[in-house]
Formats: sequence, C-alpha cells, structure tokens
Amino acid sequence: MSVSVLGIRHHGPGSARSLRDELERLKPDIVLIEGPPEADALAGLAADPDLRPPVALLAHVPGEPARAAFWPFAEFSPEWQAIRHAVRTGVPVRFCDLPAAHGLALDRGGSPDGPADGDPGEGGPGAVAPAVPVDPIAALARAAGYDDPERWWEDAVEHRGDTPFEVIAEAMAAVRDGHVPDAREARREAYMRRTIRRAVKEGFERIAVVCGAWHVPALTGVPGGGGAWGAGLPPVKADDALLRGLPKVKAEITWVPWTYGRLASWSGYGAGVTSPGWYHHLFASADRPVERWLAAAAGVLRDEGLPVSSAHVIEAVRLAGSLAVLRGRPLAGLAEVTEAARAVLCEGDDLPVELIRRRMVVGERLGHVPDSTPMVPLQRHLRGEQRRLRLKPEALDRELDLDLRKPLDLDRSGLLHRLRLLGVDWGVPARSRGKGTFRESWTLAWRPEFDVDLIEAGAWGTTVPAAASARARDLADGGPGSGRGSLADLTGLVERCLLADLPDALPYVLAALAARAALDNDVTHLMAALPAMVRARRYGDVRGTPAEGLTAIVDALLTRICVGLGAAVTGLDDDAARDLLRHIDEVHAAVALLDDGPAGGVSGDETPRGRWTAALRGLSGRSGLHGLIEGRLTRILLDAGDLDDAEAGRRMALSMSAGHPPARAAAWIEGFLSGGGLLLVHDARLLGLVDGWLAGLAPETFVDVLPLLRRTFGAFAAPERRSIGSRVRALGTRETAAAAAEEIDEARAAAAVRTVLALLGRTETP
Repeated sequence: MSVSVLGIRHHGPGSARSLRDELERLKPDIVLIEGPPEADALAGLAADPDLRPPVALLAHVPGEPARAAFWPFAEFSPEWQAIRHAVRTGVPVRFCDLPAAHGLALDRGGSPDGPADGDPGEGGPGAVAPAVPVDPIAALARAAGYDDPERWWEDAVEHRGDTPFEVIAEAMAAVRDGHVPDAREARREAYMRRTIRRAVKEGFERIAVVCGAWHVPALTGVPGGGGAWGAGLPPVKADDALLRGLPKVKAEITWVPWTYGRLASWSGYGAGVTSPGWYHHLFASADRPVERWLAAAAGVLRDEGLPVSSAHVIEAVRLAGSLAVLRGRPLAGLAEVTEAARAVLCEGDDLPVELIRRRMVVGERLGHVPDSTPMVPLQRHLRGEQRRLRLKPEALDRELDLDLRKPLDLDRSGLLHRLRLLGVDWGVPARSRGKGTFRESWTLAWRPEFDVDLIEAGAWGTTVPAAASARARDLADGGPGSGRGSLADLTGLVERCLLADLPDALPYVLAALAARAALDNDVTHLMAALPAMVRARRYGDVRGTPAEGLTAIVDALLTRICVGLGAAVTGLDDDAARDLLRHIDEVHAAVALLDDGPAGGVSGDETPRGRWTAALRGLSGRSGLHGLIEGRLTRILLDAGDLDDAEAGRRMALSMSAGHPPARAAAWIEGFLSGGGLLLVHDARLLGLVDGWLAGLAPETFVDVLPLLRRTFGAFAAPERRSIGSRVRALGTRETAAAAAEEIDEARAAAAVRTVLALLGRTETP
C-alpha cells in the first residue's frame, strides 16, 4: 500500500502538466482531491464532453443564496487534470476537504466568491475560509533572491519540464516549521487525513492525494516518522476531537459555468491568477509557447485593423528572448512577451496592449455544463429559452439591438426584462441607436454569480415568466426591494410588467396602484408617478399588450395633478422650487405623448394636453410664484402657442423690473431658458431685454446673480452659447436689424414645410 501526496499550486499550468504525467506513472486505484466531498457524485460528469472548463462547483444553502461558495476549475488546473485522469482510467475519485456543509456553517458572513481557501499566498479553489497570514511562495522566492514571487514560481516550476513534487514538499515543510495552524486550517487538514485513512481502510493499494502544496507536510507526517503512511501524523483521536461537534447546514452542490475574467485575481476571487489566458496558453502550447503567443497577438491586432506583419512577430520573439537572457530567466515570461509586444507589435502604444491583455492575457472563455447537471427548474427553463431565442451566454460585453416589430426580438426583449425583475441583470438596457419605441438596445454579459441569483429566484417559480410574475406581485405588496410600495415605485413596476410581458401580474399591480393613488394626496408623488404610467401605456400599444384600466388611471392621475398643482407651487424655497420644476418638466413631456387630438366630440380643452395647458395658464399669472416656476411656466405656454412673443416679452420685462430683487429675476430667467438657449438666438427682442437688464445691474448685484446666470448659460450647448455671444455683440447695430429681417426665409422654408406635412399625411400647403 502506498499513499502519494502530490502538492500542487492551484491553477498552475506547470503543476497540471506534471501532475498528469505523474498520475500516468503512479497508476493509482483511487484519486483524492482537495475539494468538498458533497461533489463526489458530480465528478463523473467530467467524462461528458459538454462539461467544458472553466467551470466551478457551486455549494449553497437552500433559501440562503448569500451563503454560497465556488470552487473554480480551468483546463490548466491540476485538480481538473486529476479528475479527468480518474474518469478516463475508470478509478474512483473523491474530494477530501472539509465538507461544504460545515464550511458554510462556519462562514455565515462569507460572500459568494469568498476569500482564499487557506493555502497561503497561492490560495485554492475553496472559497469559504479566511486567508492564513503566511505566504510560502513569497518566502521561497525571497530565499532564492527574487523580489517577485510570481516570477520565481514561473522560473522554478511553470517553465520546467516537470514539477519536482518531492522538492516542493521539502520546501513547504521548511516554511511550515514552527507554524501553528488556525482552527479552520487544522480542521481542514484533519478531515483530509480522515479521508485518506478511510481509503486505506477500504483496501485501496495505490492512493494519490492531490492538494495545495501547503498541506503536504500535514498529510505525510514529519521527517523521521518512519514506517507506513501515517507515522508521525496526529493520532486519529486528535483529529476526531477537532471535527467533533462542528456546526452543519444543509448544502446543495452543482456545476456552473465560470469565466476566465472571474478566475483572474483582480475579480475578487482569492485563489485567482492574474493571467488565466496566459496560463491556458502555457498549458496548451508546450512547444514554442512564446512564438505561438506573439503570433496570436498579431492576429488579434490585425482583426482590429492594425498593420502587423510576420516581420513584426519575428522581431518581437527576438526581443522577448533577449529580455529573458538579460534577466537570467530560463524562458521569456508574460512580462517579457508583453514588453516585446508593446515595443514592436504596438509601436509603443498602450491601447493595443490593453486589447491584448483583455483578449489574451485574461481571456474571453466561458465554460459550459451539460444538461445532465443538477439544476433548479428555473435554471433549466432559462437554458431552454436561451436556445430557443438564440441568445448564447458570453463572458464579454456584447451589444444587442432589437426590433420589437419582429416576433423573435420581441420575445428576446421580454426574457431580458423578466430576468431583470428577478435580479438577474444578464442584459442591461443601453441607449438605442435608432429612433422610435420599437427599438431597444442591450448590453449582454453573463456572470457566474447569476446562477446564484437564479437559485434564489427559483423560490418564485419554475419558469422565468411564472417567477417574474410572482416577484412582481410581491413587489406590488411592498416586499423586499419594492421601495415599500410607494406610488412612483408602483408606476415603475407597471412599466416593468408591460416591458416583460406579464399579463398575469399586470392586473394585480394595477389594482395596487389604483388603491395607492387614491390614498396619496401629495401632488409631487402623483407627478412622479405619471411619466412611468404614460410610458407604460405607450409600451402597451407598441408591444401589442394593452393594459385594461391603464388609460383610466393615467386620466385620474392627471386630473388630480391639475387640481392640486395650485397648492403645490406656493411658499417654495429654492430647493423645493427646483424639485417641483423637474416634476413639471417630466409631466409636460409625458402629456405630450398622450393622444390629445379631438375625437368623438371631445373639444381640445378637454384633451389631456388641453387640461394640462389650462392648469398651467391659470397658475402663470398668479402672484407670489417662485421666479424659477413662473419663468418656466411662461416658456412652456410660449412654446405651446398659448402666449405670443409680445406677451412673453412683457412678462420678462416685468420680472426684471426694479421692483423685483435681482436674484428673483435671475431665477425667472433660469426657469424661462431651461431646456435650451435657441430662443435667445432667434428672438432679438427677448435677447435685448436680458442684455439690458444685465447691463443695468450694479456691480455688487451682478456679482450676486452671476452664479445663477452661469448655471443657466452653462447648460446650453456650445454652438448656442457662441450664437448668443455673436448676437449680443451685434446688439444695437444695423447688423442686428438686418439679421432680424433675414431670420426667416419663407421661400426656403416652404420646401421643408411641405416635406413635413407629407410625412404627417397632410396635404395642406403653406
């Protein structure tokens, strides 16, 4: 009987290659691997060609998705190669680390990624234990005269043809000399020893144990122990005492896809590596890795339209080799090939270097798990929907433009919106490149933690539509994440239900909204709610999913806003006035989307736009209004044609008269000009009024109102500011009169007007 404890570095390509060769030589009849024993039944799935790394074991506590842990595996992970060897040769494979049921119970506050698994410095695939404050790789690197642990490991192990397992074990024993493990580390190693003893007791003759190199001394005994395996190790009773009475939870485990981006150490995963793409290349390209890497980098740059020739590649290979010789390295490492690529392939430009880093050094790979993998029904249904809608999960951001007039794109949009309701932000809405409500743009990127979110969302239903509908009803009732069912949140939820095409949930949400709106007397709450309702009504028309009762709720909200707005505009300070101004603008934009054409005997004043305009007209002449509100109401009525230029000029002149404080006049101008300065460009009379008022201010008064004016004019586009400046410079000259006379060329405008009328389906001519 023999027990071979093979110490490796997690996610080390040199360790993976050497371990694969060592297992071929040892021909073990059982393989024990550092990892959660609950995954023993899942190891056989590695024989399925559809289980393609990078993948991860995901352990979680049902009903508590925050208590979860990942054990990632890449193609170049030694543990993955050990699993593949076992399933290929038909020998049993078991995991020998502390069970996830205990680890998750001990780590109640852990994040899904968690810290390192307790292997100092190198980390490990387990993600539930605190890091040990010892870095063996750094200690060995310092002993060898290196200031960079990663470079030492590459030179000593990764660039060698074989990994000296005996030498690594001796080095780790020296580093661990005098080290006292903490409670978590001691329990893990006690459980590993228990698993090995069980395999010995079951009669296995050739046992191979694959674990982080840090643990090797704890699993083989101290030097001089002599005799069979186990001599010099802690007694069985001591290990049993360490493991007795450990807290335990119910844990479930499965395989999930992983990404190289999440495997990279910068992603927050404690056992990660900075360059998974480079490590994959080293594992897959044992022959001439530098030449192959730089040739692939040239291909990446050429795909982006950059001129890179074979001569560039040859020179870059020479430079990388020369740098390795100068630095005393056995082979050019990532630092050397990156410097060579920067100097030769990228001609000193860091932007193409970043492209190489993202595409190759980190990599774009996303793993895949077979359909036979244990999944919650919601995960399985989503996988079927992804195939049906031809939406393949990808690791890197991908832009997706949808035309909602097409059934396939409409279904894709519905799926993405439903997932967002469930907290799975696989797609994030982006600014649409086209115009019209039938266009949608998304940015798609699959993240491994979405599987945890899906497991959590599985409590709402077994399919995506059913789960999203149940979640929407819970939000309408004021469940977690609902914002306590405020009116604005409920109107936003109506909009989300329409976007997600949830006809079962929509009536429930509308009923909750109607009940909430009837009890809310705050006009600002009603104003905040109206825009989302108007958009929801519009989306229902575009998507062919009209919501019964939606129009009545919109009409009721608008009526209450028009009635209550008068009380809301009185007695406002500057902050309150600015907040109300935002609500007025949003309601005004929303009302413009409503169908306000007279129909069925309804007069123009009874349409939504007519009622809103009448309410603003009644307020605009009221005394005591804040200058910001009064100026904005005047501008809205002017744009709507309810006021002519002469009346607007009269009101502006009154607001800037000596009877009003300069600060109020500046606020009036800010409200009047909010939304753009083209009015001053094209109306010389209004521009003259503003200029005359400014010129008449006393110096100290001008200093007081200057911040308000700078805020107003600073919001204008640069061409608008230049045009206003040119007009001001010409005020009072003949050029002004000529410019005013030439402002409108009716003959030139007629052609444009005819085109617009044709687009609108009207035949009148100007």
